[in-house]
Amino acid sequence: MRAVSYAEFGGPEVLHVVADLPVPEPGPGQVRVRLAASVVHPVDLMIRAGRFPAPLPSGLPYIPGWDVAGTVDAVGPSVAGFRTGDDVIGFSHWLRTTVGAHAEYVVLAAEWLTAAPTGIPATEAATLPTNGLTAAQALDLLALPPGSTVLVAGAAGQVGGFTLALARVAGLRATGIAGAGDREFVESQGAAFVPRSDGPLAVTPGTFDAAVDLALIGPSLMELVSDGGGYVAAAPPLRPASVRGIRTFALEVLPDGSRLGELVKLVESGDIPLRVAGVYSFADAAAAHKRLAQGGVRGSVVIVP
Repeated sequence: MRAVSYAEFGGPEVLHVVADLPVPEPGPGQVRVRLAASVVHPVDLMIRAGRFPAPLPSGLPYIPGWDVAGTVDAVGPSVAGFRTGDDVIGFSHWLRTTVGAHAEYVVLAAEWLTAAPTGIPATEAATLPTNGLTAAQALDLLALPPGSTVLVAGAAGQVGGFTLALARVAGLRATGIAGAGDREFVESQGAAFVPRSDGPLAVTPGTFDAAVDLALIGPSLMELVSDGGGYVAAAPPLRPASVRGIRTFALEVLPDGSRLGELVKLVESGDIPLRVAGVYSFADAAAAHKRLAQGGVRGSVVIVP
């Protein structure tokens, strides 16, 4: 089996393709997927560089990658609902398992997978699992009733775009903070636009029922949330203390095949946009990491075997 791997921390140059790995076998409740596409995330870059701030469950070497879009290749005992040949998507909870998706074959728990969206290329479908579930679970934590106002910082990024789309579907009134060049995208998702600023934002304090902080702005963003509102921090260590009765949540995305299946339906109905910034082969994994590290990426950087 071929896979992208690294045996030491460092820059993108530490990435290489290993060609002689054993094909993993699915155990009880597991499914083996032959990969068609995956995605590079900022956390992949952080871990590769040796800058992840918490211990990992196993040591080097690592195969990076979370998202899986591909075809069921083998089914383990006690698995219902999947069979060989099914097109599926899902993601590996890498920080807990270090099971990387940038490999020709990946074994995952069946409950982490769902049927892939019909008629959508794998390179696009792969952009949905991790980022889509992050957005969905952020809004699930807030549990806002229709008509509520929600502020999304980092609205033009992948998670931000999904958050705006899901807020629209849920009947929420969203406002997105993003760069000046992202106004068209933010407004295309039915959200109001606020330009990113190095100083105070042009927003009255206490305006919003809740905020989803994907740009890691922190406590100053909470000033824009009304008393008793809600605030989701995208990075658990950066969860601020509650003030003025604001509920604060630390978001850690979890695999959920059932919830992902709901998002697939929204993709098929056209309610959720899937954005691809570029597609790279395993052999060009270093270039993919460099592209993401440059910043300003609008859409996912996709890896294919």
